[in-house]
Amino acid sequence: MGILKNEQVAEDCLLGMWEIKEDFNTLYSKIKLNKEEISTLESYKNYSRKVEWLSVRVLLKELIGKKSKIIYNEEHKPFLKDNSYNISISHSNRLTSVLLSKHKKVGIDLEYMSHRIKGISHKFINDQEVILQDPASESLHLYVHWCAKEALYKICDKNNINFKTNLTIRPFLLESRGLITGIHHDENIHDEYTLSYFIQDNYVTVYCCK
Repeated sequence: MGILKNEQVAEDCLLGMWEIKEDFNTLYSKIKLNKEEISTLESYKNYSRKVEWLSVRVLLKELIGKKSKIIYNEEHKPFLKDNSYNISISHSNRLTSVLLSKHKKVGIDLEYMSHRIKGISHKFINDQEVILQDPASESLHLYVHWCAKEALYKICDKNNINFKTNLTIRPFLLESRGLITGIHHDENIHDEYTLSYFIQDNYVTVYCCK
């Protein structure tokens, strides 16, 4: 299937999504890897992980028109080696997403709604957050909260952040797409972020550029 989305979602903020329907060899043929990248790819034992890894790099090439090497810091936060863009990456089930910006910080998360998230909600929902009690909407509402907090975690550089105590999503009206406000707070910080979300084909995607 290949690329599903290649869209400038805000000023200096490019969102790409790829639906993985290709096999390993097809994706491998779409991008030229150096020896270090081949070694990294071969280190993964799981076939699905190999395909995900390739899909990210193929999508990145499609978005910026050239191959660019992705590197990671000690917190496993991704960067482009040439520093041409800030980058955030997420994948779930058959979708891969990449968010890029030349000058802004970025964070993205997507999740395929495949399990009963309510069973773990106590680990990331705090007393200030409002969750719909309608059984038909509760799970979806929780997924949006989870994805929003993952996106915040990424944009805040993953430094000692507890999803329940340091991140809060302000109450919002659940729709198929919209804007929500997320807050990163501790004894020294109170930063607010506007996040965009959309729901499509049993996937929730939340992203932020700041």
